[in-house]
Amino acid sequence: MPNNLTDYPYPSSRRVILGRRYAAATSQPLATLAGMEMFWAGGNAVDAAIAMAIALTVVEPTSNGIGSDAFALVWDGQLHGLNASGKSHQNLKRDHLAGLDRMPQFGWLPVTVPGAVSAWRSLWEQWGKLPFEQLFEPAIRYAEQGFPVSPETARAWRSAEALFVPLTDPVFQPFKQVFFKGDRAPEPGEMWGSQGHATTLRDIAATGGESVYRGTLAAQIEAFASDTGGFLTKADLTAHQPQWVQPISTPYRDVTVWEIPPNGQGIAALMALNILEGFDLPRYSRDSITSFHWQIEAMKLAFADAYQHIADPDWMQVATEQLLDKGYAAQRRELIGDRALYAQADLPTGGTVYLATADQDLMVSFIQSNYEGFGSGILVPNTGIALQNRGMGFSLDPAHPNHFAPSKRPFHTIIPGFLTQNGQPLASFGVMGAHMQPQGHLQMVVNLTDYDMNPQAALDAPRWQVTTGMNVFLEQTVSRSIALGLADRGHAVQILPEGRSFGKGQIILRQGDILIAASEPRADGLALAG
Repeated sequence: MPNNLTDYPYPSSRRVILGRRYAAATSQPLATLAGMEMFWAGGNAVDAAIAMAIALTVVEPTSNGIGSDAFALVWDGQLHGLNASGKSHQNLKRDHLAGLDRMPQFGWLPVTVPGAVSAWRSLWEQWGKLPFEQLFEPAIRYAEQGFPVSPETARAWRSAEALFVPLTDPVFQPFKQVFFKGDRAPEPGEMWGSQGHATTLRDIAATGGESVYRGTLAAQIEAFASDTGGFLTKADLTAHQPQWVQPISTPYRDVTVWEIPPNGQGIAALMALNILEGFDLPRYSRDSITSFHWQIEAMKLAFADAYQHIADPDWMQVATEQLLDKGYAAQRRELIGDRALYAQADLPTGGTVYLATADQDLMVSFIQSNYEGFGSGILVPNTGIALQNRGMGFSLDPAHPNHFAPSKRPFHTIIPGFLTQNGQPLASFGVMGAHMQPQGHLQMVVNLTDYDMNPQAALDAPRWQVTTGMNVFLEQTVSRSIALGLADRGHAVQILPEGRSFGKGQIILRQGDILIAASEPRADGLALAG
């Protein structure tokens, strides 16, 4: 792993942050400070991670909220996985979807049971050191007193304005009143707050999250659904249980890469790395046509397989072990030549927040999301609970293992990542952004291992993004020679302007007793350490 902490080959105003006792990184500075408050109060990395996750529901509502799902990887001497994704409603039947060829983006149909609050509680019960209520204090303060909206969050908010403001159905009015007062998004630096968020977070803190699943908030959610044609019931909420799962992994070079197993798409990153490990990437420079081409082709093949098979594990028809088989990866690798392949995959979109924390005993990789930006456009009045539209992840093809069914977890885009080396923790990392996430994981791992970059340089490096068919998006910082070379190999190359998502990542890497933290230059993020 890299020692070259003074080498920054790409234009960047950021440098790695070094500490020994603790470190934290998120996509929003106020959320990072919420985590540091917990460290300064004597809390550990899990306390800090939970406080940051809670704060992000307020300070970056464009990507997550109280109605989100969440996943986590936690190292405490071994690696633990938490799947806190919710299921579809018991009362939503296929008949309700008749005539649709895909799940809609807005309204009650794509809403699934929110799992993030259960993740906060489960992580705290297992490792929390501070009182549960204390973890909510920064978020409540931001919600009550307001905070200046950061630039990239304001950009996402403005983009969402065109989607949500035109919605006229009364069911969307509570949402618009909270997030689009005066039918507009807040400007960068404008103060924004929400008393509904503050009140609800106090209730969750006081009840240990029980209010959302069995108490007053559950009753409010059910009542609003009943009054507005929704399907979510208190029985759905009461039945929700987060699951502790065995993380899945693959060795790549001298590290082991870890992901949460399906229903998430982390397996796609592992499959792509299995294909890629048979190529001698370091023989070619990081910014070369061949290096880009091999990575892109490996990712396309992994997507084609993963998106055919990933589903709620109770419904999968192919075992995870089969998809991660090295022999199968070798067969897929043989398909890669000098010309671009056509490998079809139905790629999703989305909006997500990722955070990482570490101390001398614990490392946390955590992610939560409302999926498509703000989610479904459904907000339970006076609560600040904006419900996710994660049901968009379902297929409506009855032959697909990810087809919609009641009480089923949908395909999930959000994936926390983790690295170990020789059985020891090395890094918690993640890259937000729908189908960009496994691609971002692959590029981060390649940058760190094949090209010996430090964590900040690995985040700074120009990125590519596989979409569908032969299409490949490139950042403007990718050289013209690479773009032309990929086009010559048959890739349908598009150069995207600044502001289009190539992911937003964070990483904390352990090197001996030192913690090395870095935050994404494409976001408002902040890494801190002490």
